[in-house]
Amino acid sequence: MPKIISVHSFRGGTGKSNLTANLSYLAAMQGNRVGVIDTDIQSPGVHVLFGLIDGQIKNSLNDYLWGRCPIEATACDVSASVGLPGGPARLFIIPSSLNAGDIARVLRDGYDPALLNDGIAALMQRLALDILFIDTHPGVNEETLLSIAISDALVILLRPDQQDYQGTAVTIDLARRLAVPNMVLALNKVLPLFDMASIKEQAETTFEAPVAGVLPLSEDMVRLASSDIFARRFPDHPFTQGVRQILSRLLV
Repeated sequence: MPKIISVHSFRGGTGKSNLTANLSYLAAMQGNRVGVIDTDIQSPGVHVLFGLIDGQIKNSLNDYLWGRCPIEATACDVSASVGLPGGPARLFIIPSSLNAGDIARVLRDGYDPALLNDGIAALMQRLALDILFIDTHPGVNEETLLSIAISDALVILLRPDQQDYQGTAVTIDLARRLAVPNMVLALNKVLPLFDMASIKEQAETTFEAPVAGVLPLSEDMVRLASSDIFARRFPDHPFTQGVRQILSRLLV
């Protein structure tokens, strides 16, 4: 059955887009038709991780939301550029606009969140997707709640930080109220000198929710500087192994 998976964090800077990109790449490498939609319209950027530049993007999610094109016309096929092996495996990115005027229009006028959900349903059908990852806007707003509500699975990303912990508690409560079928936590940017098992146990006790993976803070990630998909460049790295663990929990 096709799955919609939302990747969310209460605060920005957790590495949410990086996690979304790596999850989608590894899912496509398993032979799936995968889409990634960037609904962080106020501060988009997941497409950068796939090497997409402005000149390669004919239409953005903004164009669909403003009635300029159908939702499938916003999809960029990056399968070849990320080195997928062919066959059924495909990877599509639905970017949001980096144009300052478009971002200002969203901030000023907003958009109809229900239209976004209609577009997500249409994408699943028209691109025959097995999995659609939604890179959500951090925090809590109407479009994020609607995206979470239609999701089959939700991964909530947080850092081992008190502000993250408090905000995550709010997000978990909302997700439970929305009855998300499969909700997991993931901890990111954990110093390697920490006891990963202890960090995982502490978070599970605090939130009474399963932790699907603990991802280490990595100098290799910093050096890569969002110029590629980390799991593609470092397939055996502890970070990549952690992302694989999270993916396996999301696809059950």
